[in-house]
Amino acid sequence: MEDHSFNISGHIVDLIHNNIYTGTLTVAHGKITHIQPGPVSESQYILPGFIDAHVHIESAMVPPAEFARMAVCHGTVAAVSDPHEIANVMGIEGIQYMINNGKQVPFKFFFGAPSCVPSTTFETSGFTLDAKHIEELMVLDDIHFLSEVMNCPGVLYKDPDLLQKLQAARHAHKPIDGHAPALSGTDLHTYIAEGISTDHECTSLAEAEEKIAAGMHILIREGSAAKDFNSLIPLMGTHARHIMLCSDDKHPNDLVKGHINQLVKQAISLGYPVMDVLRASSLNAIEHYHLNVGLLQIGDDADFIVADNITDLNIKQTYIKGQQMAENGTSILPHIQADVINNFHTSAIQASSLYVEDRGKRIKVIHCIDGRLITQSMSATPTVKHGNIVSDTERDILKMVVINRYQQSAPAIAFIHNTGLKQGAIASSVAHDSHNIVAVGTSDEDIAAAVNMLIECGGGVVAYCPASSALLPLPVAGLMSPHNGYHVAAAYEQADALAHQWGCTLQAPFMTLSFMSLVVIPELKLSDKGLFDVNKFNFTSLYED
Repeated sequence: MEDHSFNISGHIVDLIHNNIYTGTLTVAHGKITHIQPGPVSESQYILPGFIDAHVHIESAMVPPAEFARMAVCHGTVAAVSDPHEIANVMGIEGIQYMINNGKQVPFKFFFGAPSCVPSTTFETSGFTLDAKHIEELMVLDDIHFLSEVMNCPGVLYKDPDLLQKLQAARHAHKPIDGHAPALSGTDLHTYIAEGISTDHECTSLAEAEEKIAAGMHILIREGSAAKDFNSLIPLMGTHARHIMLCSDDKHPNDLVKGHINQLVKQAISLGYPVMDVLRASSLNAIEHYHLNVGLLQIGDDADFIVADNITDLNIKQTYIKGQQMAENGTSILPHIQADVINNFHTSAIQASSLYVEDRGKRIKVIHCIDGRLITQSMSATPTVKHGNIVSDTERDILKMVVINRYQQSAPAIAFIHNTGLKQGAIASSVAHDSHNIVAVGTSDEDIAAAVNMLIECGGGVVAYCPASSALLPLPVAGLMSPHNGYHVAAAYEQADALAHQWGCTLQAPFMTLSFMSLVVIPELKLSDKGLFDVNKFNFTSLYED
């Protein structure tokens, strides 16, 4: 895009001096070179661009350049991004892929070094990032922080490799992100003492307040699956300088609809001070992560958005380094076809491989909770046909499988409650954190068919039943599509719509499913190695004693 000089006038939102005034900005060579306060005829507002303070770009199912193309429409100019998902699949090659792809557009990506790849030893991933890898990454200018430290027990019990990673971040003077759901008391203080300074896993106000009192910054998350805004937004009224806004995981159809702007508008509509809300959407992240993002000061990069007013915040234009990125909700950035890399080494399965022997005992069942990453453990009498424990749609207890995609292995099988699915099966190779194949369905045959569709195309998401199906291939690491993000969103919407048509009651079926294998978040989960009791942090039998 051609570099040029221009003036822009309106109500200028100055978060540094906590002031809104009228005036004119002069932009030249990507910088704000002059500010002339004074009366202007324009009624529009010029304010710092929004920053997603914690996001896994891969969850949008498009590479960084395409994520940027979609996000700028909503006033987002930067993202603090953890490439944890692709690192679990492709290792350092995957991290470098994200960095290089992001550099193809002017959008400001700030990538971290994933601290827990894999997140535990209780699942199979495609790569292991050890302390030596982290030390090599932390000295790079393209790496800005150590990503979420999910291995809380490793911190508390002084795992040598993990402590070496933390030391590497401290030595490089780079922030360390946390991931500590429900951590409290002495354990919380031990965790923070290692230099871990943020948390985006708070689900209650009391938990967030304890962590802020202990010195942490809290990221209020509102993504496609985990939605904590309503629980945590009162922090805006009491701890505005200690909070940031993030999406964590945003599926493509949701990214089309909005991004951080939605949280900003909602917080303002609830009556929280505009300047505090805008601070949480930009300045706090800039200060905490030491980001090179402009804040409408002379000498800053010209990173800003233009809105019609300060309440509705309808985004008219988005600028990054003085280049216009979007106009009235339409991106100016071109689509860039991405390269394809992948790590997928498993073959088709048979329905017979999903047989679960009835042992005359009650079984443990994963109870999923809509809008939450946590689950509960429940007990049920199994439904049995010909000695095989099967899905029971009447009681909403369905068979769930996780299949190792990195090597040939027998499926791990459990049962899940509260999906609402009445026919067919849904499956995904987006399955946090190791991204094996996860599926749930109403029959063994449908589950096997859905899984095999993903294996054939090297990953994706699919809704399948014999009469109809919707498939979104994700050949980039089994996580992302190289194609136009809006087309990806439409294909995802089709699969999502079929799942709901077949009775699924989850707001985001595929996003929720993707977290049912995440064995670092309570209470009961299923990895490719088996059913896992997160509270006891060990495997458990499907059958009750």
